[in-house]
Amino acid sequence: MKLKFIGATETVTGSKHLILTEKGKQFLLDCGLYQGLGKETDELNRHLGINPSHIEAVVLSHAHIDHSGNLPYLVKNGFKGKIYCTPATFDACEILLLDSAHIHESDIRYINKRRLKRGFDPLKPLYTTKDAEECLKRFRPLPYNHEFHLCDELSFHFTDAGHIIGAAAVQLCANEEGKKIRLSFSGDVGRYNDLILKAPDDFAQADYIICESTYGNSIHENPENTEKKLLDIILTTCIEKKGKLIIPAFSLGRTQELVFLLNNLKNKHLLPKIKVFVDSPLSSKATQVMRKHTECFNETVKTSLHHDPDPFDFEDLKYIEDSDESKFLNDIQEPCIIISASGMGDAGRVKHHLSNSIGNPNNTVLIAGYCSPGTLGADLLAGHQQVHIFGEVFDVKAGVESIQSLSAHADSTDLLRFLSCQDKEKVKKVFLVHGEPESKIGFRSLLAREGYKEVIIPEKGESFVLA
Repeated sequence: MKLKFIGATETVTGSKHLILTEKGKQFLLDCGLYQGLGKETDELNRHLGINPSHIEAVVLSHAHIDHSGNLPYLVKNGFKGKIYCTPATFDACEILLLDSAHIHESDIRYINKRRLKRGFDPLKPLYTTKDAEECLKRFRPLPYNHEFHLCDELSFHFTDAGHIIGAAAVQLCANEEGKKIRLSFSGDVGRYNDLILKAPDDFAQADYIICESTYGNSIHENPENTEKKLLDIILTTCIEKKGKLIIPAFSLGRTQELVFLLNNLKNKHLLPKIKVFVDSPLSSKATQVMRKHTECFNETVKTSLHHDPDPFDFEDLKYIEDSDESKFLNDIQEPCIIISASGMGDAGRVKHHLSNSIGNPNNTVLIAGYCSPGTLGADLLAGHQQVHIFGEVFDVKAGVESIQSLSAHADSTDLLRFLSCQDKEKVKKVFLVHGEPESKIGFRSLLAREGYKEVIIPEKGESFVLA
């Protein structure tokens, strides 16, 4: 069996890994979009690095766009196979992939208006809503821990990775000339003290492991202080300063965690009586997916459902879908909390809220998760005094706060715990992906100290024989 690394090697996005069996059959682990890489992004996404018609099937770890977002383009270019994922991942992909297609169509319309004015030929979107709909027909949901045979040479099953609703690690087993080769792909690993979801499962002994390393060289803030820190920021911004609290948040996962925390504060009678808006049609749909899949919740949350059946709704909370209502939020003068996508501040409705709020020192922008270098969220975290939004320069006068304990990604301690179920002597190689260079290098050193024999940081396009 051969393993070829096609994406998520040089950055944290674009997850895509190719499996080639001894008989020449090809399978993909994930098919995600590159994100946040400026002008390079579109070109990287249009060059798949594979022949889609040669791929037998895709095994998808989870629904985040950097893992699933190029599946419609794969189908558009000739992929005819099945896409395997967990049931919750399928439900999430139904909304995320259609939303992604809508963004591509909208972006290309805007770009083409400018191109036509300059006399250039129009461009086509990476894929369309129709392409996404065709792609969704190829999904085949499978439950966790259900062994499935992709072919006579290769089988796999999912284990819970705890990252977002439905997220899975993939456990593959190849049978070649009577010899078993076991490959584990971590997908994105979640936290062991997640607010809502179960902790990652242990997984069977592997010979080879592909492991994410987003936070491989760092440790998150103590999550026990998260609720108090959020309340302090709310009190300072909305009560003392009478300002707005703007929170960029990913539609699936982060938004629900924030609403869950606010709901807890409300139940404890600690949250002041201020209006809270979740301004994102996608977030509203994603919350419905969360409500549907309570089987993924941890025991603490499951128990709480007996006295609070909907932890994603409370008095003074309103989900905004209509665009006119969204625009109206910019004219509100009273203190309020606005949670809006995207999480890195680089797209979606949150850009409008940031452009309208960032110049007021009474307001606060709260960054509640990972932001890729070069994104608006990363610039704010870095303390930039000026930022670019919609092509204009804005002075940053609003306060900027950060809560990194909400990250859905494992930190270095969590990643070591995730791998602790393995006998290091039996692991031949660990491949590190899905991390910035410093994170991968730091985590490689940590794993070497822990006793892993060979830890490799693969390059884009690099192949390895697994025997």
